[in-house]
Amino acid sequence: NHIVIIGRGGTSIWGKGFEEEFSDLLKHNGRGIVSMANANKPNTNGSQFFISYAKQPHLDNKHTIFGKVIWGLETLDAMEHAATDEKYKPKKDIKILSITIHANPIAETMQ
Repeated sequence: NHIVIIGRGGTSIWGKGFEEEFSDLLKHNGRGIVSMANANKPNTNGSQFFISYAKQPHLDNKHTIFGKVIWGLETLDAMEHAATDEKYKPKKDIKILSITIHANPIAETMQ
């Protein structure tokens, strides 16, 4: 089950795509993993990202993981169950209005 979230996209703060950063310690191994979207080609990360609803091992070493949802999973539940069209695009816009960034919620994985 997935939803395609279509944003406006854009460039990175560097004005161009940037390279991936992979770690064998970071996997798309559950709900709430936050990763960079890319064009399925090297160095095409820009400003778009996605949040997983479940394990997605086929994305490992293809999309840079940079975060994990640790609070507010009820919001992720609501996003997952939003009404979609035949292409899985939400019928109503989904917007992130605020976010709290914690020191490094995936740091324990890196040790």
